[in-house]
Amino acid sequence: MNILETLLAKRANGHKSIAILIDPDKAEDDARLHSLLRLAAENCVDFVFVGGSLITSGNISMLIGRIRKETAIPIVLFPGGYLQIDPGADGILFLSLISGRNPEFLIGQHVQAAPLLRQHKLEVLPTGYLLINSGRTTSVAYVSNTMPIPDDKYSLAATTALAGQMLGLRLIYLDAGSGAEREIGSKMIAAVREAIDIPLIVGGGINTPDKATSALKAGADLIVIGNTLEKDPDLLTEIAGRVYDWNQSLAHRQ
Repeated sequence: MNILETLLAKRANGHKSIAILIDPDKAEDDARLHSLLRLAAENCVDFVFVGGSLITSGNISMLIGRIRKETAIPIVLFPGGYLQIDPGADGILFLSLISGRNPEFLIGQHVQAAPLLRQHKLEVLPTGYLLINSGRTTSVAYVSNTMPIPDDKYSLAATTALAGQMLGLRLIYLDAGSGAEREIGSKMIAAVREAIDIPLIVGGGINTPDKATSALKAGADLIVIGNTLEKDPDLLTEIAGRVYDWNQSLAHRQ
C-alpha cells in the first residue's frame, strides 16, 4: 500500500497518524538523530518528513541515507523548492502554496520539478499548502513572499482548502510554520475539516500533548511535530502516546 492509500484508509477508519519533521540544516548531530529515530520507531511514528523552507547544508541525500539505515519508517520529502528533491525518499509532498498568490510557489517550482520527479520512483502526493498566521513572520512566509491567512478567518481557509480539493489536490496541509509562536487553533482546523473530504495534515506549534489532542479532536488526520523535538526529543513519546490512545479507543469501540 502506498502512502496516499495508507492515509485514505486510515481516514476512512477514523485513525490518526503522526509524522516527525527533520530539517537537514539541524540534523548534523549523529547522536541526537539516532536518539530521535529510535524514539520514532519505538513510538510507532508513521512518517519521517525531511525538508525545510531554506536549506543551506546540501546534505539531504546523506540525511536520507542515515534515516534509511536507522528505521523502516517511510520517508517523505517536505520541500521548500525543486532543488530539495532526492530519489532516496519514498514520497514527496508536491506542495502548492494555495493560501498565497506567489506564482512561483503555486506552479513555478512545480514546472521545474516535474521532469525530475518523472525520472524517479518517488510517490508524488499533490498537496494544497495553507500557511496560517502564527503570531510572527516564519521562515516559510518570508522565503515564499506570501501573506499567511489570518488565524481568525476560518471561512477563508475553509474555502481555500475546498478549492484545492476541487482542483484535484489529494491532501491539505495546514501549517503555522517552523518555530511558530502558537499552534493552529481548533476552530480553524475544524472549519477546514468540515469543508473537505480528503486527509488533513496539521503542523507548526504543536509542542505539548494537549495541543496534539486538540488538533486530533478538531479533525487533523496527521499531525507533524518538528521544531519542538530539537529542544526536547522525549516529548515525542508523550505526543505519540496521544495518537496511539486515540486509535486504541476506536479499536475498543469496534
